[in-house]
This record gives sequence, structure tokens and C-alpha cells, in this order.
Amino acid sequence: MKLRLILGDQLSRSISSLADVDPQRDIVLMCEVRAEATYVQHHKKKIAFVFSAMRHFAAELAEQGLPIQYVKYDDANNSGSLIGELSRAALQGDFDEVIITAPGEYRLQAEMESWSARLGLPVTLREDDRFLCKASEFAEWAAGRKQLRMEYFYREMRRKYSVLMGPDGPVGGQWNYDAENRKPPAEGLDVPQTYKVQPDDVTQEVMALVEQHFATHFGDLSPFHFAVTRAQALAAFDAFITGRLALFGDYQDAMIEGEPWMYHSHIGLYLNCGLLTPLECIERAEAAYHAGEAPLNAVEGFIRQILGWREYVRGIYWLKMPDYKAANFLEVKRALPDFYWTGETQMNCMRQCIAETRQNAYAHHIQRLMVLGNFALIAGLAPEDVNTWYLLVYADAYEWVELPNVTGMILFADGGLLGSKPYAASGAYINKMSNYCGSCSYKPTVKNGPKACPFNYLYWDFVGRNEAKLRANPRMGLVYRSFDRMSEEKHQAIRDDSRRFFNALEADEKV
Repeated sequence: MKLRLILGDQLSRSISSLADVDPQRDIVLMCEVRAEATYVQHHKKKIAFVFSAMRHFAAELAEQGLPIQYVKYDDANNSGSLIGELSRAALQGDFDEVIITAPGEYRLQAEMESWSARLGLPVTLREDDRFLCKASEFAEWAAGRKQLRMEYFYREMRRKYSVLMGPDGPVGGQWNYDAENRKPPAEGLDVPQTYKVQPDDVTQEVMALVEQHFATHFGDLSPFHFAVTRAQALAAFDAFITGRLALFGDYQDAMIEGEPWMYHSHIGLYLNCGLLTPLECIERAEAAYHAGEAPLNAVEGFIRQILGWREYVRGIYWLKMPDYKAANFLEVKRALPDFYWTGETQMNCMRQCIAETRQNAYAHHIQRLMVLGNFALIAGLAPEDVNTWYLLVYADAYEWVELPNVTGMILFADGGLLGSKPYAASGAYINKMSNYCGSCSYKPTVKNGPKACPFNYLYWDFVGRNEAKLRANPRMGLVYRSFDRMSEEKHQAIRDDSRRFFNALEADEKV
């Protein structure tokens, strides 16, 4: 008799912990617990999404004849922790083993290592085979390599799964079409709406619970329109394939005020909780290319995010934890400004991205990287603070995917393990890729002084103050040659503007 625990990001019928479930003897346990909902103060919409999806998944398993024991957050006897609920459940049957698919986060796996002793039962952690590259397989790929570049890992995965491959190599003759995926927003784009579904009774009950128990958490709970079942998630993905994929490649980096969704798929939260699986999404996108429904640059770019980047960052996470969490290569420590929570800033790009994050528990990857993350990098914000913020504000965020993206890609805190150079940019990039600057208090074309875009002088201040650590980086050579050509007066103006900005920030002035 087995007790099988399903976590909130394991909502897949094909999950390994259910592979050999015996409906006549086993019990499937699912529970909403305070420890998981509050280890960071997750966005209210994120909690509502996970709890509702869990309840719908449990109901589907029950309809399939599986014996479900489901513990709601406000159940009177809820202990508030996974081990507490396992202990309660174990006392109710003659179980000889606890079976769990390995969790996605290091902290939880480390905790689970003590569970067998605490329960007095064997606890078996099975491989999470929904991922396309095992952690052990990634470690083998990484062994002996001087650089762990995603591009080469991605090519190996393309070969392994024969994705967009022809008899002589990659379809189209290139592995990567990223250079064709950087168009600024065109005038008059008619951006399709994202998939939306009205909350049913289950979701409304969960929303009421979240409003009652998590009222102090960040973010707007309503309106709520996420898919919460596999059928709805499939419909959301189909809406992307048929309505947005064709232009996803061209405009995946573009940002438009009042258009939070753009041409992105918005399926990260469904993939990361298990309502969708990566291979089915990859195969559907590839089929769209072969059917002439979407161009190669769009399909390859989308597939690269899943087969390449998603698998790669998970591999980095399990390869480098737990030390990776403490990485701070640039030795920065400035506290996260309050405006990351309130949106009260004169920088319109930051205001827009924070407002949309608060409203939707979502922002697309360029908003996360080149606006919110870019500011965190050039302002020298503490990695611990930034990681906590990213982990709690986005509905698709779990530490395995959030930490490498923030520590490695955004903050260069790992010293170049994940990214070959810091992703720092001035206001010119944001002005090119968005229409945010037109209604901003600052001017992207002004380099210094009170009206200058803060990204302009903070970028060069970042370059100057991190010279000892970054000048030797081969990909920073052009930047430092430009820096060296500046006059001392220009350097001093950059330092003065940056000092003025940081002093205002520390004085809680609206910057």
C-alpha cells in the first residue's frame, strides 16, 4: 500500500509518482499548505492559480477512479506543512512506502531527505521525467567544458529529439534565428488578446480564500482569467499557435505600453505546474512550421525557449546548487527600492512593467530582462533581494527556473557561468524596442543632468565601478574602448548624476 504525494507543480497525469498507481490499494495525497504558500509572499494571483489548478487536477484524478485525499488550506486540521500532512495521512493506513516525484526546488529536496526517518517509512523520490534532460545527463554534458553555453546544449537537444532537423542538419541551414527576432514594435500592430477563461465555482472559492488569508501579499487578485485545467491550458496553447506564433519571432522583444501580452505564448505557468508538457508544445509548434502556419524564425525561437533555455537553466540549477544561491560576483548590496512593489517611479518603462506584473503576475522576457532586470543590474541591487522579488511576483516562477535566470542572466552574479557578458543597456535600447519613452518624465536622448534617462548614466556608472571585474571580459572590449574615449569631465558627470540618483533613492524620493 503506497502513499503518493503530488506537489502543486506536478499536475500531470503522466507524472512518475503515478506511473504504477494501484487504485485499489494506494492513496494519492494533495495538500495546500502554509509553508509552501508563504516561504516567500507569492503574488495573490499565483497562489490562486496553483490552488485552483490543484483542486481541478484532484477532481480529474478522482473521476479516473484514483483514491484522492485532498487537504484544503483552511481545513481545520491542516498542519500547514507537507511533512505534517504526510504524517497525518500515514497514520490513517497501513502504508509500506511513500512515493514522490522529485521536487523542482533544492530546499524542498533537502527537506525530503529527512522524511523517511520522521515518518518511519521508506520515502522514494522518483525522477521527474517530464523534463527532456535529466540533471545527471546535463552534468555529463557539462563535465570538462570550460564554458557552459546554452547554444551548444541546445544543439545537442535538437539532435537528441530530432526537432527541426533535416537529413543534412538543422532545417533552414541555421541552428538559431535570434538575429531575425529583434524587430521594434511597428505602428498599428493589432495584438491579439491572451486566452481568458471565466473563473468557475472552484476558482471563485479559491479566490475568496486567497483574499481572506493572503491579503497582504503582493499583486492584484482580480481579474482572474488563467487556465486551471489541462483542457483549458491546451486551449490557451492552441490560441497561441493559431493567433500569435506567426509574429512571435518578429516581435518577441518588442514592448508596447498597455499591451502586456504581445505575441508571447503565456504558457510558462502551465508548463511549470504540469498542465502542459514540453515535448507536446515543441511538437505542435514544429508541426505548425511544416504546415506553413508559421515562419521558421518564429517556430525556432519558440522551441529554443523550451528545448534550449528551459532545460538549460534547470541543468545549471541542479549542477550548481546550493552554492549558486549565494553567488554575488559583483559584490553588490543595494536594497531593492520600494518602487518595485508600488510602481511609484518617474521612469515610465519601470512603472509600466511593474504595474503589469502587479496586475497579471506576468511580464514577458524582455520586460523582465532588459527593463526590470537591467535596472537591478546597473543599480547594483543585492542578488538576494532581486531573486526573492522575481520568485514571488510571477505565476510561472519556481526557484529552479527563476534563480539561474536572475543570478546568471540578469545580474551576472555568477561571474559569467551562464551568460558571457552582463546584459546591461542604456535608455537607447528601451527607446528602440518600446514606446515607453514617449510618455516618460526623462528623455532617452539626454545623457546627463536631471532630465536624462537614468538608464543612460547608470549604465556607464556600472561600467566604471565594475571595471576591475569586467574589463578583461572579451565581450566588454568595445564598451571599455568607448568608456576610455570619454573625457574626465564626462566621467565626472556620470558619477555626479549617479550619486544624485542614488541619494534620492535612499531618501525615498520619487525617482
